Order: sequence, then structure tokens, then C-alpha cells
Amino acid sequence: PLTDERKSGWLPPNLSIDSDSGVQFSMPYYWNIAPNRDATLTPVVSGRRGFGLETEFRYLEPRYSGSVALDTLPDDRVAGRSRYALNLSHQSDLPHDLRVRLRSRRVSDDAYWKDFPRNLPSLTPRLLATDLQFDRPLGDWRTYARVQRWQVLQDSASLIEAPYARAPQFGARYLGRVGAGFELAFEGELNRFVDPPVRSGVSAPTAVRLHALGSIARPYASPGWTLTPKLAFNAASYALDEALEGRKHYSRVIPTVSVDSAWVFERDTSWFGRDSRQTLEPRLLYVNTPYREQDRRLVFDSAAKDFNFDSIFTENGFSGVDQVSDAHQLTAGVTTRVIDAETGAEALRLGVVQRYLFRDQRITADGVPLEQRFSDVLLLASTNAVPRWTLDASLQYSPDTQRTVRSILSARYSPGPYRTVGATYRLARGLSEQVEVGWQWPIYGSTPDQRRSATATGCNGSWYTMGRINYSTRDSRITDSVLGFEYDAGCWIGRVVAERLSTGRSEANTQLLLQLELVGLSRLGSNPLQVLKDNIPGYRLLRDERGEPARPSTYD
Repeated sequence: PLTDERKSGWLPPNLSIDSDSGVQFSMPYYWNIAPNRDATLTPVVSGRRGFGLETEFRYLEPRYSGSVALDTLPDDRVAGRSRYALNLSHQSDLPHDLRVRLRSRRVSDDAYWKDFPRNLPSLTPRLLATDLQFDRPLGDWRTYARVQRWQVLQDSASLIEAPYARAPQFGARYLGRVGAGFELAFEGELNRFVDPPVRSGVSAPTAVRLHALGSIARPYASPGWTLTPKLAFNAASYALDEALEGRKHYSRVIPTVSVDSAWVFERDTSWFGRDSRQTLEPRLLYVNTPYREQDRRLVFDSAAKDFNFDSIFTENGFSGVDQVSDAHQLTAGVTTRVIDAETGAEALRLGVVQRYLFRDQRITADGVPLEQRFSDVLLLASTNAVPRWTLDASLQYSPDTQRTVRSILSARYSPGPYRTVGATYRLARGLSEQVEVGWQWPIYGSTPDQRRSATATGCNGSWYTMGRINYSTRDSRITDSVLGFEYDAGCWIGRVVAERLSTGRSEANTQLLLQLELVGLSRLGSNPLQVLKDNIPGYRLLRDERGEPARPSTYD
């Protein structure tokens, strides 16, 4: 169609070249079933793997909506078996304010994520969830029930540990205010943990856990400062399916007292000849959690938090319920910002934060007591005060070793539209060291904004290059990369993009994407635009993106 109105018919074909599947050609057919239902059927021909079919059905009703996508390859000539991928999404509003949500992603075999990495658009392509949830509000309470299971795509060269399945989970949560300005929070849950994760040489326990989390806080606030004392508790009881050292029942209650206080001071100043406002924002967090014995084998949904500017200002060093770090500590930090007085834009930010332990911490991620009184120092800085430049840095510095433990340094130069180049350096000492470079830059001809300002007519040609390269200095190899060229003729745009994705320490998948865009009409070939937007910071489309047929939006 020449308008945004949906219409049944063939959509532009797609053509790509993949190192694992060879030349691939597909031709989608869009079926406008009804104003609130549609389907897309896409026959696929792969030079190496054979014939396949990709299908997607979408529906929208007054009380429920969702989609079902199924990709099938009846006879994969490379693998010698049939392959499939299923992605199901559904949500429904039932009577009595009950809501149901279902999300499920499943594939045929463990190697699917390697052979078809772009068919699993997920941050965890080897960990696929099926999640069924029911929830219902009851005043200030939220009640819910859930069943969650995982499909783990294992690789003998690199086994991964999946979360426990919850079959089932029941819970209720409350968050509200009570008299005299107090804030009350409560969570109670019953979980049955099954399908234990893979643990090298150790049999993981299964159990039913009943837990309760609660807190009462009294915030005091005025312009420029806040003070929030809080009393919290974490209680849990475990009933194990098999005894550990003769015991099948464990329970514990852990209280926490904390006081959080933050200030904001401001002053007017001048920055590079412009009127500005500078802030000074100190913050203190005091936490006292007594030591309680916790069996490290009873860990069903807990993990150590990453050490960063957000997690350092939390009472517990672990996420989840099963582990609570004993703590008698004070965290102190300060941030200063320079803000343009006219626009409100932030020109500069600097921050530093450190934690002090008044006693040794016995509950740690590795089980070794932490005796270091002063924690590593976290530093951050960001600025765009220098015209056309954006600079960011974050560092974790160890006073004991006098070395940087982790760091992220980035710089981006953007002198105008469709012109950006940036570099990022990432270091996790002893684990990884990477350098990343990304860019979008015209190499010949005028950009769209220049043509508009010049009121040019006709088809005028311009060439652009764009890409991103991620290089591991530790492994001395390129891990992931994208490299492409765009030709903008004014009336049409041609794109050639090559993408390389690592699927293992010595394995990678390479794909060549080709696209011809008839401006204002349609795009022919494989769409690389999402790849470019996801991988190149600051990337801009040469034209406003013309999407796929709109999802159903009216009812029969």
C-alpha cells in the first residue's frame, strides 16, 4: 500500500548471505485477516539448509491480545533434522480485576542459538523462559501467582548455570503510607524451587521456601535535604526435599537498621563564559545488619550485586532473598554537577563514593570474610562542555593494591547530523580488556539536512560509512563487529552491512545484509537498520523509518 492502511499482499523480499546458512531469500506475505487480527507468512529458501517457513499471527480483542511466532525448518540439510523456534506472548484481563500474562520462547535443540543467532532477539539467547503469571490488586495489596520454567541451551565447551524453576510461586505485596508519615512495605511469598541448575560435581537441593520481607521508614524532607531512618527484616523458612546433614528444615530472621541522608547545595557561577548553576550533593548511608548463619547451599534466587554507584547505596550486598550480608558500615559519597542556567542541560558531572566497615563482614559471595575496612573507591565523570564532544569515565580504584580494578572510558565526537565517531575502553582486571570503536560519517556528497537547507531537487548521490568494531586485547581478536555503507540517491537508498557475532571462543557467525529503500514506498532486502541502531551510538536514519504493517488496533 502507498498509505499507512493495512492491506493483504506480498511484502518486499529479503536477501542475505550467512556464513552458516549460505544465501537466504525470503518473501513475506501479509494477510490482513480483520481490523483486529493479522498474520505474516514468510517462505524462506536457504542455499545450505533448505526450505523453511516463518509465521506470525497477531490478535487484539477487548479483553485479551497477543502474538504467536513460529519459525520452522522441516529438513535442515546441515544438521540432518527438523528445527523450529516458538515465541508466544499473551495477556488477558479476566473478571474481578484478574490479569493473566504468558511469555514463552522455545527452540528445537541446543545448537539453535549458534546456527540462527538472529532468530533469538534476547540478551540471554541460551536461556529461554516460559513464564505464566496471574495478578490481582486488592486495595493497596498486589497478589500474584506464577509458574516459571527455563529451557537451557547447553554447549559442552561452555556449560552455563540456569536459574531454578518456580513451580509454583504465590505471593502478596503491600506498599503504602500509614499514620504520622510512616512508609510501610511488605512482601510474602511461597515458592517451590525445582529443576536445579547445573553445578559442577555438586547435587543442588530442591525445596519449598516461605519468606517475608518487611520495612517501616519515616522520611523527613525539606528543600535541600532528606533523612530517612528505616527498620527492615528478612525472614525465610526452607523445607528441603532431601536432607542436608540430617536436616530438612531451616529458618532464620535477619533485621536491618539503616539511616539514609542526602543534601543538595547550589550556587550560581560561570562556566566557559555562560551563566551556570553548580550543585554539591553529598550522601551518607549507615547500615547495621547483625550476623546470622546462612547455609550457602540454600541459594535459590540470590546473587552478589555488581559493585557500582547504585548498588553501593543499598542495605544488602545480594539480590534475591536467600543471602543477606551482615553489615556495620557507612557509605559516603558526593556528586557535583554544573548545569546551564538557561537550558537546564548538564555540562559536567563528577562523583566519588566509598564504604567503610566498622567490623568484618562474614557473609560474602565467595564465603571468605571481608576484613578490608575501606572499600574500593568509585569515581565517575561526564561532560559535554567541550563543543561537539561527549566524554564519560567510571573507575573502580583499589587503595590496597593502588591499581584500577575496573574502568570504562569513552569519548564521542559529533560535529553535526550524520557525523559521529566514538571510542570506548573497558577493563575488568584479570577478566577482560576491550576496545570498541563506532562511527557514522559521510564520505561523499551532501547530507539530508544540507540538501533541505539548500532546497535541492532531484536525485543527488551521497555515500556514508558506518560501523562498530569490538576488539579484545586479552584474547587478541575481534569479538563482534558491524561494517556497512549507505548510498543515498535522494529518491532511493542502498545499504550493504556485514555483521559478525561471536557464538563461542573460537566460533562466529557472519551475515551480509543487502537493502534497497525506495524513499516513501518500501524497502527491498534484509533490514539492517535495527542492527545499526543497536550497535552504533549516535547513529541516525537517513530518512524517517517506515515500519512494518501496524499491529491491529481496532475491534470487530
